Amino acid sequence: MYQFQSRVRYSETDQQGCLSLTGIINYLQDCSTFQSESIGLGLAYLNAHHQAWWLSSWQIIIDRYPKLGDEIVIGTWPYDFKGIYGYRNFFIRDAAGSYMVRANSIWFLYDTQAGRPIRAGEENIRGYGALQERIPMEYAPRRIALPDAYETGQPVTVARHHLDTNHHVNNAKYVEIAREALPEEIRVAELRVEYKKAAFLGDCMIPRVSRIQEGYVVALCDSAGSPHAIVWLREE
Repeated sequence: MYQFQSRVRYSETDQQGCLSLTGIINYLQDCSTFQSESIGLGLAYLNAHHQAWWLSSWQIIIDRYPKLGDEIVIGTWPYDFKGIYGYRNFFIRDAAGSYMVRANSIWFLYDTQAGRPIRAGEENIRGYGALQERIPMEYAPRRIALPDAYETGQPVTVARHHLDTNHHVNNAKYVEIAREALPEEIRVAELRVEYKKAAFLGDCMIPRVSRIQEGYVVALCDSAGSPHAIVWLREE
């Protein structure tokens, strides 16, 4: 397991003074990035080998939102590697050790030169240590069903502030865009994301918002109706 400590900053909070949904995802992403950097398998290694770990899906359960000033511990570990996929759990705990956030994620190794997914070899997973048990939570399927009925939201053009070092929209930004298409007052208790295809600078994403029993499904689609990402949100 890899973990680091932090304190919730004002710049990371929402209007209620709690760690924002984007802030939660950023902490989780940062934790796995820190682990890879600490064992020599970070960005420099991946770039030199024309590789990248791309995220296929998230499932994030928010047991309790961290608040401004809270001391928190963020942790992660891989629990399986199968073919092109890597499976990784995350948590955010309070100072007493209680879970505030629990998460599951599925990643795949991508050959940036060949433009295709590849199988992870021993050289890609060395240093992560022995595989750990899965975090206790109810695991959801990777795929998210798209409802037939939806309302169309305001189109969003991908700008530079949406991009990361892979030169496409960062994983957290899709969620941020989807959240902006929903009513302000909703409180998210669980989040699932299925990433379908990367969006790049200048691309236009059109939210298709569906009301479901648990909350909402937002498909961020191109002009032809093909989704870049599908975001499922359960309300508190």
